[in-house]
Amino acid sequence: MLASQSPRRRELLETMGFSLDVRPARADESLRPGEDPVAYVLRVAADKARAAAAAGGEVVLAADTAVVLGREVLGKPAGEGDARRMLRALSGAAHQVLTGVCVRRAAGPGQAGAELAAAVSTEVWFAPLDQSRIDWYVATGEPLDKAGAYAIQGAGGAFVRGVRGSVSNVVGLPLDESLELLGRVGFPLPWDRR
Repeated sequence: MLASQSPRRRELLETMGFSLDVRPARADESLRPGEDPVAYVLRVAADKARAAAAAGGEVVLAADTAVVLGREVLGKPAGEGDARRMLRALSGAAHQVLTGVCVRRAAGPGQAGAELAAAVSTEVWFAPLDQSRIDWYVATGEPLDKAGAYAIQGAGGAFVRGVRGSVSNVVGLPLDESLELLGRVGFPLPWDRR
């Protein structure tokens, strides 16, 4: 079960050959005072996984992604003005994309339950953006439901000068690490099914 409403996460897992039961789960996504960004994405991912598992499901995968610029955690923008603010801040700078992934397996006959999690960080460099580029991009609507107000797999990819680390993490789900967690809880991976 995928505890996420993100079409990008679904597409990434379907590309690997998984047939998914998608049940988005809600969690408190507000940053707590003094909460470290890594602890934040891990907490939200675990809360989503636990909420989805409570509704039933043998194996649940949940994730949460945040963009971190300096000490600021950039979630999804509150509106067009907030998206413009985020894009101005990212302009010409490097930032981190953090994703917390949590996989839960329910206990079953002769099988203990398990919960495993990992946080993945990818460094992304943005080109300098003038106001006309920012206004054009915000007008597309694409940045309004994306952490950090951009989508590397969409038009926002035109602003990315470089990436160090997992590209799928920037899209929304670090595939290598997610598949490793699934395998560690005993979920059959595509190459194990032959």
